Amino acid sequence: MAKKKGKKTGALYLIPTTLGDTEPLEVLPLSVKKAIERITYFIVENEKSARRFIKKVHPRKSQASLVLMPLNKFTDASQIPSFLDPCFEGHDVGVVSEAGSPAVADPGAEVVILAHEKGIRVIPMPGPSSLLLALMGSGLNGQQFAFHGYLPIDGSDRKKKIKELEKESREKDQTQLFIETPYRNNSLIRDLLAALSKQTRLCIAADLTLPTEIISTKTIAEWREEVPDLHKRPAMFLIKS
Repeated sequence: MAKKKGKKTGALYLIPTTLGDTEPLEVLPLSVKKAIERITYFIVENEKSARRFIKKVHPRKSQASLVLMPLNKFTDASQIPSFLDPCFEGHDVGVVSEAGSPAVADPGAEVVILAHEKGIRVIPMPGPSSLLLALMGSGLNGQQFAFHGYLPIDGSDRKKKIKELEKESREKDQTQLFIETPYRNNSLIRDLLAALSKQTRLCIAADLTLPTEIISTKTIAEWREEVPDLHKRPAMFLIKS
């Protein structure tokens, strides 16, 4: 859609959410609340959880007035450009992911690059990012690091990848970050303890910003003495050889 003459183009706001069941204003700045108060159009990863988040931030906001556009693995790519049409009508649009900051280990990048191509202002808002919080709290190299998303599911492929990341960490003096589906955390931990050298440091950061938060960095030898149970707990894993 082309911009209508005389209309100011709206902006694309990247709106962070909480990392768990936390009161939003304990971890989000007031600017996020103000943006949600005035925005009607939202690009969301999951409609149900987005509505719940918006209601928690602004209980009096009319749910019936919200226009929610789903952006996830089921979204038809041909539909994505139309998500920005409200901007050309003068409306701001918000991007909301399931947890933390949009477009970082979450959907959103596709619509952000489209906004740049269409000349729409992109406004990333401050809020919790599990990647940065884990890196900050790990004590590992925060000058050189790489995020790898999910490791292979197959056990042998995953151990091979773990060894590759350990080698890369050693050769580049680089912290390696990755995540796992929470119900497979314990399986990943077992493979990490089996595949990594005993002197390699592993940081486990789980339930970030929640009352049950743990951030602990130990050598593999130390972790082998006391293996944590992280079943179904959102976690980040960082290694530095």
